[in-house]
Amino acid sequence: MNDHVDSPSQPLAATPMSRRFRGYLPVVVDVETGGFDWNRHALLEIAVVPIEMDAAGQLYPGTTASAHVVPAPGTAIDPKSLEVTGIILDHPFRFAKPEREALDHVFAPVRAAVKKYGCQRAILVGHNAHFDLNFLNATVARCGHKRNPFHPFSVFDTVTLAGIAYGQTVLARAVQAAGFDWNAADAHSAVYDTEQTARLFCKIANAWPAPQIG
Repeated sequence: MNDHVDSPSQPLAATPMSRRFRGYLPVVVDVETGGFDWNRHALLEIAVVPIEMDAAGQLYPGTTASAHVVPAPGTAIDPKSLEVTGIILDHPFRFAKPEREALDHVFAPVRAAVKKYGCQRAILVGHNAHFDLNFLNATVARCGHKRNPFHPFSVFDTVTLAGIAYGQTVLARAVQAAGFDWNAADAHSAVYDTEQTARLFCKIANAWPAPQIG
């Protein structure tokens, strides 16, 4: 049972959420990839969690959307990255989507949440956020997607936030310092890492006094 009170489903002008982050809606993103070079290595998984706000102004993670991704033609995969993520590319239940279809799948709920809260666009929240943003932007450019809801360069990075709040920069340690459990066996899954990062972001943001906006 969800103890939060959802915000209205219809878009509103100047909602508390839109005022909280200057018109941006925080959306947590995690990608799993075929390596570290976003211009060369493949996107293999992506997950997003739009951040919601209840009637009391408290942030909480929304519903997760995710997709396994078919490696784009011409992109590379470092076998060592598959050892870390545990991704089996030819697994019969992977049900991977082509890049554009995968982006459409995760962008749709992001755009809906942006509209719901009367925000201008989404802002990516991530742990080492520019890694995720760079892969996202490279994928958008590669498939010519014209409806990217995310700000092209601004992010909220939970490495910085957790370092300030808890003195921890590693995601597992930061999540535990915030009072949550961490299952190492589930780590390096885009869905798991995104959901844990969303909990961490909300915990830190809710502990910070909301700005008084005149």
